[in-house]
Amino acid sequence: MLREKLKNFNLILASASPRRHAFFKTMDLDFEIRLKSVDELYSKDLKREEITDYLAKLKAGPFMSNLQKNDILITSDTIVWHNNKPVEKPKDEDDAFLMIKSLSDTTHQVVTSICFTQKSEQKVVNTITKVTFKKLTDNEIWYYVNNYKPLDKAGAYGIQEWIGAIAITSVEGSYNNVVGLPTHLLYETLNAIAEKA
Repeated sequence: MLREKLKNFNLILASASPRRHAFFKTMDLDFEIRLKSVDELYSKDLKREEITDYLAKLKAGPFMSNLQKNDILITSDTIVWHNNKPVEKPKDEDDAFLMIKSLSDTTHQVVTSICFTQKSEQKVVNTITKVTFKKLTDNEIWYYVNNYKPLDKAGAYGIQEWIGAIAITSVEGSYNNVVGLPTHLLYETLNAIAEKA
């Protein structure tokens, strides 16, 4: 379907995330993975999707000079937004515990931006999902942190893991966004690029 429409393009995913790799495979897309590191620094004046839009574009920067005519480079960024500030990846287990404790018994937002970069143009799309946690005990939080080591995840949790099964009472918006990529937006935007070509 979309794979056929994109047969004249070379899809490049610039992400080390196994969850994003799995989504691309699930969507039956031909793609290659390219990785380059970038310092994810941004102005503290930015809020919510302004942060993820900026970082998704920033991540495309190191690849720009090597893009070929038919390449579509995909970069993305996800943050948890809570109490009017970003909740990023935890520094250590204690930090992870405090992050999850702050999310307990409240609703937070998961914000993802995807940047599509071609030689001649760049497009950024984003979406927001609202996630509500039940009130968690300290024992439950420590059990999760110690057994699942969520140090590579924004907000210190993975919705597809144990904590998602026992703690999340509602999800408003894209579930896949919370896992790591709003696949509906990826599909719609790639479809639009293919049809425009």
